[in-house]
Amino acid sequence: MTINGSLISPEDVVRVARNRERVILSPKVKAKIKRSRSIVDKAVANKEVIYGITTGFGAFKNTVIDQSQTSKLQENLILSHSTGVGDPLPTEVVRGIMFLIVNYLSKGFSGAALKTIETFVEMLNKGVHPIVPEKGSVGSSGDLAPSAHITLVLIGKGEAEYKGKNMTGKKALAKAGIKPIVLSAKEGLAIINNTSTMSSIASLAISDAGMIIEIGDLCGALSLQALMGTAKAYDKRIHQIKPHDGQIKTAENLRSLLEGSKLVDETRIQEAYSFRCIPQIHGAIREALSYVRKVVTTEINSVTDNPLIFDGEKPVVISGGNFHGEAVAIAMDTLAIALSEIANISDRRIATLLDPSTNNGLPAFLVIKGGLNSGLMIPQYTTAALVSENKILAHPASVDSIPTSANIEDLVSMGTIAARKAREIGKNVRSVLSIEVMTACQALDIRMTKDKTKTLSTKTKPAFQFVRQIVPFFKKDTIYYPYINKIDDSLDELHKLIFK
Repeated sequence: MTINGSLISPEDVVRVARNRERVILSPKVKAKIKRSRSIVDKAVANKEVIYGITTGFGAFKNTVIDQSQTSKLQENLILSHSTGVGDPLPTEVVRGIMFLIVNYLSKGFSGAALKTIETFVEMLNKGVHPIVPEKGSVGSSGDLAPSAHITLVLIGKGEAEYKGKNMTGKKALAKAGIKPIVLSAKEGLAIINNTSTMSSIASLAISDAGMIIEIGDLCGALSLQALMGTAKAYDKRIHQIKPHDGQIKTAENLRSLLEGSKLVDETRIQEAYSFRCIPQIHGAIREALSYVRKVVTTEINSVTDNPLIFDGEKPVVISGGNFHGEAVAIAMDTLAIALSEIANISDRRIATLLDPSTNNGLPAFLVIKGGLNSGLMIPQYTTAALVSENKILAHPASVDSIPTSANIEDLVSMGTIAARKAREIGKNVRSVLSIEVMTACQALDIRMTKDKTKTLSTKTKPAFQFVRQIVPFFKKDTIYYPYINKIDDSLDELHKLIFK
């Protein structure tokens, strides 16, 4: 992927972070980087007093640093800010952070040296991945701790993963043939004062969420057919008079997914909300995802460090607050709520299919010999546990704040916590949907075995066949978790089969 000043999308972040696409800097951005750096060098040479360049940081903003110590100031910044704790962030998240740092530094407002940015690119392309603890960021002044851990490796310290093995950052760079950087004035601050950690996690989460909501539609279509329910509630006319875009799109999806089905019974009056109101519920989720995507896309295309360097007839350095992650924090809290609702409605459809008082003639817990066998009773316990956990995780992080840096940073965003929670909820939702897929296919097998004229719709039949290649019909109790995991691992492939 060439960084040339054009807008990037969350999917572009995924291409570099997850798919490991190579990164290239265009000549155009290289020129911007050099010009921005020249302004910093001139300010240092002129002994100008500028925050973070010739002064200390945070509460030390009024402490002037001697010109001879500006490089040491930047190194000390990285050392002192490397305070993260907890499990390491996944490699894909770390790669996303590095890519986003490169992207905003390349816009020419940050003053980092071209060699520094090129070394980040080289680390990405050669697979030198810093070990970054997941906890420790309050989301302003940006994602300081995670970015500092990344920068440790840039300067030949810290820890990194290279070719599947963990080692010191110095050793990883040496093995990859990369020379460590000696930071110059402004560079340490430019690199760590950002929202790149929360934005990396957010980009991956919002990209995944698009797949999850469409799988949710597919689950609804499979489960409705398993119930032999009515699709009257998806009639286009209903949604034209409550014309939310997401609702209209969901109803359209369901009509398309159910077209040609012989398992839909239009003699039934109406279904429970978890079936009847899929357009309204999934539609609201889609509306939320649209808002979240807008925020995340804006953020990943923004310059988020401080201070910022503006070129012109008289270049100026201005201190501001673009590192504050409030926009991402609120968006990720919104995503967490939206994703939780996908799991909530899915769990209710599963429960309907298992309960003989609601499942329209299917055996209890979808097992032929109940009593001796529990059938699919307990997988729904798992979905109940997951949706309950989601409700706890969906509590907003953005409404919390603990002041830092002697009250200079007196209201922080907690945006990285919000992003991490949303990502965890996304994992839980995948598991819930996997259990619904397994449950619906079990019920469909019972229906279609009993009456051969009952056939699936054109678009859902391949989904059923896909699942049956990895999960059998359960005639008796078995160990279910490997099958749940197989479906979960295959959701992306199933999504491409049905929606691409």
